[in-house]
Amino acid sequence: MASQDTSAERELHRKFAVNLFNLVWDLLDKKDRTVEENDRMLHAAHASRFHWGEIGTPLELERGEWQVARVNAVLGRPEAALYHAQRCLEICTENGFGDFDLAFAYEALARAYAAAGAPDESRRYFKLAEEAGVLIAKKEDQDYFTSELRTIDQVSE
Repeated sequence: MASQDTSAERELHRKFAVNLFNLVWDLLDKKDRTVEENDRMLHAAHASRFHWGEIGTPLELERGEWQVARVNAVLGRPEAALYHAQRCLEICTENGFGDFDLAFAYEALARAYAAAGAPDESRRYFKLAEEAGVLIAKKEDQDYFTSELRTIDQVSE
């Protein structure tokens, strides 16, 4: 289907994917979201991933799956978070993605398992995330990753 899109349609998919991805970040960063904002954030994450699915590369698909996993974990929806975190890791593995993306795939699984109340699995993926995180090439990306990893609450020993 995507190959039949005109360049104008492709550009619309890209515009929607990017704008929705950024909207999700704005809502994730917001303190004291309303129920309506939580719903909007969830729908926007799925919509962004949908649009990337129409025109994106495996990298955008993987990052879209990561964002959907993050939103579901934040909203206390562990089954969905685990599904999308696993898809994120699968796409990384299938495409040989390492660095930042692999580290965040492990982070997504650690966070999803924490949301699921599975501390042993959460710690397992947290450790894998830490190991992958030290291999991130750019220091600013590594620092950002570490700060995000440390926001996983239920991983303490």
